Amino acid sequence: MVDWQAIDTVLLDMDGTLLDLHFDNHFWLQHLPKRYSELKAMPYDIAKDLLYGKIMDTKGSLDWYCLDYWQAELDVDIVGLKDEIADLIAPRPFVIEFLQALKAANKQVILVTNAHRAGLDLKMKKVDLRPWFDAMVASHDYREPKESAKFWQQLRQQFPFEPNKTLFIDDTENILASAEAFGIKHLLTLSQPDSKNPCRSDLRYPQFHHFDEIMPPVEGE
Repeated sequence: MVDWQAIDTVLLDMDGTLLDLHFDNHFWLQHLPKRYSELKAMPYDIAKDLLYGKIMDTKGSLDWYCLDYWQAELDVDIVGLKDEIADLIAPRPFVIEFLQALKAANKQVILVTNAHRAGLDLKMKKVDLRPWFDAMVASHDYREPKESAKFWQQLRQQFPFEPNKTLFIDDTENILASAEAFGIKHLLTLSQPDSKNPCRSDLRYPQFHHFDEIMPPVEGE
C-alpha cells in the first residue's frame, strides 16, 4: 500500500487518524448537549437542536474547529467540559509502534491537525505523541483550515517538503482532496476513525484499518 522508498515526509492528522475519534464524537454529540442543557437550565432536546444547528452552520470553517469560538458562542468552558471525559482520549491500535518505526526510518514526521491548540494540548497530556514528531502544526497557527489551499502553502513554506515524496494520512476525504489538489502524491485514509462506529466503505482514497498494515520496514528488510 505504501512505497516507503518513495516517501521522505509523513504528514499525519490527529483526531480519527492517530487518536480514536470516539472522544470527539461523544463530546460534541452527547456530552456537550447534556452539559449545556444542565448549565443553561433548558430541556435537553432544545439544547441539542440548538447546538447541532450552530455546528452545521460553521462546518468546514476554522470556527468549526476553534474552541475559543465555541467558548464565546456558547458561554461555557469548552476545554473544562472536554476534560470531564478525558479518559476517553486514546490512541488507535499500533499508533505508537508506527511512529517509532517512522522515527527509525528517519522520515520527516509532522502532525497536521485542525484541532485548536487547547484541544491539542489536552490530548497530548493524556496521550503524549510529541517525542516522535519533528513538529506539530495546528491550522489555527496559519488561520486557515486544512480544507484551504492556503494551509498547505504555509505549511510547505515553514517546513519544506516535496509533495511528490510526501505521504498524508487523514480520515476526512475533503481534506485529502485539498492536499491532493496541492500536489501531495501519497494519500491514505482510515476505514474506522471511530472505534464505536462501523467501518466505512466506498471511500475515494485507499484505506486501511490499523497502522500495522502500513508499517515501514525495519532496516535490513
